[in-house]
Amino acid sequence: MGKVNRREFFEELTTATIENTPDKNTEDKIYKKYANHTLPASHAKGTASLNPYSGTWTKKEVYHLLRRTTFGVKYEDVLYFEQKTMAQSVDELLNISSTPPPPPVNNYENTVNDPNGINYGQTWVNAPYNSSVNGHRRASFKSWWIGRMVNEQRSIHEKMVMFWHNHFATETVGVAYAQLAYKHNALLRAHALGNFKALVKEITIDPAMLRYLNGHYNTKTAPDENYARELMELFTLGKNYTPIYSEDDIQEAAKILTGWRNNYTTFTSYFNANVHETSDKQFSSFFGNKKIIGKSGTAGADETDELIDMIFQKQEVARFIVRKLYRYFVYYVIDNTIEFDIITPLAQELVLNKFEIKPILEKLLKSQHFYDVNSQGCYIRNPLDHIIGTFRSLHITLPSNFDPEKEYKIWNYLRYYASLMNMDPGDPPNVAGWPAYYQTPDYYEMWINSSTLPRRMMFTDMMLASGFSAGTGTAIKVDPTIVAKQYYSAGDPNMLIDFFVELLLGLPLSTNKKNDLKTATLLSGQSTDYYWTSAWATYVGNPTTANYNIVRSRINSLLTELTRLAEYQLC
Repeated sequence: MGKVNRREFFEELTTATIENTPDKNTEDKIYKKYANHTLPASHAKGTASLNPYSGTWTKKEVYHLLRRTTFGVKYEDVLYFEQKTMAQSVDELLNISSTPPPPPVNNYENTVNDPNGINYGQTWVNAPYNSSVNGHRRASFKSWWIGRMVNEQRSIHEKMVMFWHNHFATETVGVAYAQLAYKHNALLRAHALGNFKALVKEITIDPAMLRYLNGHYNTKTAPDENYARELMELFTLGKNYTPIYSEDDIQEAAKILTGWRNNYTTFTSYFNANVHETSDKQFSSFFGNKKIIGKSGTAGADETDELIDMIFQKQEVARFIVRKLYRYFVYYVIDNTIEFDIITPLAQELVLNKFEIKPILEKLLKSQHFYDVNSQGCYIRNPLDHIIGTFRSLHITLPSNFDPEKEYKIWNYLRYYASLMNMDPGDPPNVAGWPAYYQTPDYYEMWINSSTLPRRMMFTDMMLASGFSAGTGTAIKVDPTIVAKQYYSAGDPNMLIDFFVELLLGLPLSTNKKNDLKTATLLSGQSTDYYWTSAWATYVGNPTTANYNIVRSRINSLLTELTRLAEYQLC
């Protein structure tokens, strides 16, 4: 879907939604009319080069970098990075903290007492399992995670945690134990920009993954192929190419992985040699007819490392993960030019760097291709980018006196709203993650339909009007004057509109469109810019409730129109 078609698609679907909720047939007709009928925007006369970007470094480029690497753009971050070079900005975003964030806490004490004696406001992550509060703890974990995204600093860290969560997808419902779900997240967090091979080894024996994909049931008398299959198909090698690994390879890998078990007292995994298959494992010509010699006793655990070492000898591993990174940070269509000029050299570099992820992202985010105009505003924001991006870009904050119960209620409401748009962090639809990241040919376009698009508009409309309290007794909503005051020339309606267009939209607007918006919103139908300039100056000089309400209503009118545009859905 090219840029023009994408805008027309949104407008037609939006009109159909507003005028009459379209049935499935109408929606399909609209969708098929526009989906992927033109050259993708990010490839139309684009620069497919990994050479370092040498163009201008302006707010435009800063916005693009932050939209792709963080959840929403905060204007103070734009001003901050504008004063640095492109290389310095990327380096800082990739310089993530090695200190784990404070873990989730007991926020449920007012609903149910904790039988393990975990006090209100204290963490439960190392507490014994108890079925009566496990559901509350799972909800606590998911709310906490949303809070990490809302409060992220100038860092790519949270975007990478979500990348790995989609790649090594698990569901909290399937994992069941809240402690395992949290520790799995902590594992992804610790390895976010680390070594891919090391992370695969850790994931293979991670208690949450062992439980989710039946690894804790895998035994020599009944080898379970579930994890072995996904290890190759979804986590390392991919599929749909020839020659490729065989069903026998998956069965042999399953035998190697027999013996791993979970300790639900310590929430760790261990190796039980008594249930490990000790025979030799013979692999196909795809793996060079490799034979992994069977081992008994504790040495049997070493076979797992040998299996992963063997898999990572294949060049397909590097290509597979680089393609996923590209689709996550740049664009989803990978044609022959992108494969040859971007994917292949990055995959080679990944191998040379022994599968360290950070150097690959550094090269990609500093490349000419990443900053090409056709790589900007070319894909649809996912629901978390939409919701948390709205929260952060429009400077919505929680009262400083909120206790954990109230904080978690707000975060849980954001999570709930994202789930209405088909993205519930912690619970992707299956082990493959969200279809928008892998389902050809639609990819990100799957985020938008006649159900999710109205919900996106309803969310922003709500945040600009009454907001929501989620049972806290305090309405959480946008104060548009706070955002406007960040801009040095808020009294000029033309410059203020330019400011909000840059802050919120993935693509620019025409001068005529901006003039129409100005007249209808900031000028309240008048024709002279002075009507806004005077109202703003009066408010700044005398911020009474009446003067505040005048400018607030006009800015809210502008923001409502902007957030209903197709361009607001683009990143």
